[in-house]
Amino acid sequence: MPASIQHLDASESGESITTALEADGAIVLENFLDAATLDRFNAELDPLLAAADPDRRFLNPAVEWFFGDKTRHLSAVAATSRTFGHEILPHPIYMEVCDAILGPNCADYILNIAHVLDRGPDSDQQMLHRDEAVWAHLPNPHPEIQVASIIALADFTADNGATRIVPGSHLWPKEREASSDEIAIAEMTAGSAVLYLGSTLHGGGPNSTTSTRRRGMHVSYCLGWLRTEENQYLSVPSETVRSLPKRSQALLGYAAHDALAIGGGYLGTVDLVSPIDLLDSPDFSEGKI
Repeated sequence: MPASIQHLDASESGESITTALEADGAIVLENFLDAATLDRFNAELDPLLAAADPDRRFLNPAVEWFFGDKTRHLSAVAATSRTFGHEILPHPIYMEVCDAILGPNCADYILNIAHVLDRGPDSDQQMLHRDEAVWAHLPNPHPEIQVASIIALADFTADNGATRIVPGSHLWPKEREASSDEIAIAEMTAGSAVLYLGSTLHGGGPNSTTSTRRRGMHVSYCLGWLRTEENQYLSVPSETVRSLPKRSQALLGYAAHDALAIGGGYLGTVDLVSPIDLLDSPDFSEGKI
């Protein structure tokens, strides 16, 4: 009998969602995106995924193996989707949860990566892993450094490769491995999302018995003083950044990480000011700063 994962509705309070996430390490939020937002977002993605290069390059062979050869990828989503940049990136639930979990350990948090994965038939299951392992040089133990999610842009079922996740594994020693009865399958309808901590074991499931693609998007946030997986400064054109709400600009890393109020220093300035204050200047748009 596989483990189960708690389901909550997105209408629950941010406190209730955060409490459940901290207790279990992962939860499914139903109705995370309303139907209109989901339809609009998928309509933006459809032509982009149809044109996705199946022979794209990866950082190295290990990354290529990790994702497999049956997945269509779309990265730098803030560069191509207005719905993402204006509505999903600064989603109130993301902000409330990140305020509570990441806020105590940084001046502000930022987007780590936004990555659409459209997994096709015959996709193998991924190895179980912790997303926070990309920051392997941090000493253990450490506070939570990442809040992550997979948004179901189509229905997620056990048959088409719904995310496998191990509730409670955020509290385990790093060397402990999950047994089959400790692994939950995050089945959920389109528009729902599974939220999990960077310290929680999870992995994509196999899509070996269906003829349909399973479309989802990884969105994660990390402490603002960490280097991110995705380089937003080069991934998102400056004219697009300038069109976004200030909160989205900050989440893309264009606000200085200013910890002076708590006795720290500052990171990420341009000419000793926050880049977010320069975005509207003509010099920025002309590439002079």
